[in-house]
Amino acid sequence: MLGLKLVTDPRWVNIVESNIEEILTDHAWCEQKAASNAISLITQNSEKEELVTELVLIAQEEIEHFKMVHDLIKERGLTFGRERKDSYVNELFKFMKKDGSRNDALCERLLFSAMIEARSCERFKVLSENIKDQKLAKFYRDLMISEANHYTTFLGFARKYADNVDVDKRWKEWIEFETSIITNYGKNETVHG
Repeated sequence: MLGLKLVTDPRWVNIVESNIEEILTDHAWCEQKAASNAISLITQNSEKEELVTELVLIAQEEIEHFKMVHDLIKERGLTFGRERKDSYVNELFKFMKKDGSRNDALCERLLFSAMIEARSCERFKVLSENIKDQKLAKFYRDLMISEANHYTTFLGFARKYADNVDVDKRWKEWIEFETSIITNYGKNETVHG
């Protein structure tokens, strides 16, 4: 369904389990950034009523996810650390086309967002199926479903607002690029690391 060419090696979960505090802190910041991304898209495209309506819901959901992860950190007596740099997301950001019309830029941003949601969904699936902590397994299963919905929403809006962009062709380029960089990740106890 996600179209990703490379799946995460389940052994990544062993790395995650060695430092639950780190994965939860990183995950919380990922949710905060996802909420900020939705708000930024609203700010830049306020005239697109349908998009704004959906993005408000996504922003609310992402900030609720942030709260849920933060609550888990507190419940476990862990420390919520400082924001982490996300090299994976930064590499994806550099792949975004910066030229073209305002609508072309919107399509790129939506495809960028869809790609992050797709990989996050895939990582949450791997966590839900392989982590020994049953509470976290259920938690990540529930979030996986949410991320899949966000992925399809972003991809759907990219198709809706495309003027001069062949979204299916461009999405394949995004998939190819993501495939070329994902092999550098899956070695750290972070969502995309």
